[in-house]
Amino acid sequence: GVTDVLCEACDQLGWKVPTKIQVEAIPVALQGRDIIGLAETGSGKTGAFALPILQALLETPQRLFALVLTPTRELAFQISEQFEALGSSIGVHSTVIVGGIDTMSQSLALAKKPHVIIATPGRLVDHLENTKGFNLRALKFLVMDEADRILNMDFETEVDKILKVIPRDRKTFLFSATMTKKVQKLQRAALKNPVKCAVSSKYQTVEKLQQYYIFIPSKFKDSYLVYILNELAGNSFMIFCSTCNNTQRTALLLRNLGFTAIPLHGQMSQNKRLGSLNKFKAKARSILLATDVASRGLDIPHVDVVINFDIPTHSKDYIHRVGRTARAGRSGKSITFVTQYDVELFQRIEHLIGKKLPAFPMQEEEVMMLTERVAEAQRFARMELREQGEKKRSRNDDDDDTEEAIGVRNKVTGGKKKKRKA
Repeated sequence: GVTDVLCEACDQLGWKVPTKIQVEAIPVALQGRDIIGLAETGSGKTGAFALPILQALLETPQRLFALVLTPTRELAFQISEQFEALGSSIGVHSTVIVGGIDTMSQSLALAKKPHVIIATPGRLVDHLENTKGFNLRALKFLVMDEADRILNMDFETEVDKILKVIPRDRKTFLFSATMTKKVQKLQRAALKNPVKCAVSSKYQTVEKLQQYYIFIPSKFKDSYLVYILNELAGNSFMIFCSTCNNTQRTALLLRNLGFTAIPLHGQMSQNKRLGSLNKFKAKARSILLATDVASRGLDIPHVDVVINFDIPTHSKDYIHRVGRTARAGRSGKSITFVTQYDVELFQRIEHLIGKKLPAFPMQEEEVMMLTERVAEAQRFARMELREQGEKKRSRNDDDDDTEEAIGVRNKVTGGKKKKRKA
């Protein structure tokens, strides 16, 4: 039931056949029903809500037509790209409203009244309260992508505020890879007898994903990471860490050992975050180290291996993280590091996905041969982190120069070259 113009747009994007969730959701959405879409990550959820919205927009063109709420900024930009790509032939304008970017330019963009707004809840509420002349009274569609995460990140108060100021007479789509109690509560508040399009009811990971674990003493974690990166060299990696600080530390450590690693975490400025992501997407860097900021929805086609360097504390996050690889029918690997402190968390993950994971084959002697070099790199990484911290305090701005942490590196390169040869 999708019009020819949009079918052509899909064709240009190389979408030949609709995915399962699209087959289920689009016809129902075109009939004008509310939808709850549950589908594993990488299954084309964005297309499932973008196409019906664009089609409705063709039938009754108006400004400020649809609002898409997402939990993270990077996801907002990605959804916006999809809308622009699908709607390019029909002149659709979309605007991204997220934190970390100047509010003034956003207010100007909103004044032009785009058709579609893609926003993170906090910044949108900010504009609703402070930007003169901006309201959503004409809104026809509300989409919540990764709905469970929006609510888990404690955006509940913001979402309530948004629901109060948008018309009751609207279509609402909720999409998520995992369903939680909070989402069910929201569904009662926001949806009118919705149709549930569940492609996967239980939590699952894609068949083409080979999942492994390695059981290691936590003090040798870094050495094992370096070993695996060497073993699987030539692939591109996403490595998930639990904190911003650990992400930064590991990135510096790998750089000191000559890997092209790049960090992405919430303490970086928004421009740096997009820069990191684009370098990785453009394959200029083969290793992206990230916190859970990047675990949701980001579609980077060429991720071959996901490494859970720190095991996720919520088992559902595991599904989202490993879902960064093996997307849209490709294959991929994931390796989870389990230390003596993570056994219980790991068992929970196995229980959730209903699989026992095999161990990744390792040569322990080889790992132990790396420890000395790794220890040296750890020392440099610590010094660099400390220097960055001092620089930040003295200048007190967000210019974190992660690409080349200067001072220390210059001091040590002289001595390090000799060691490398040795």
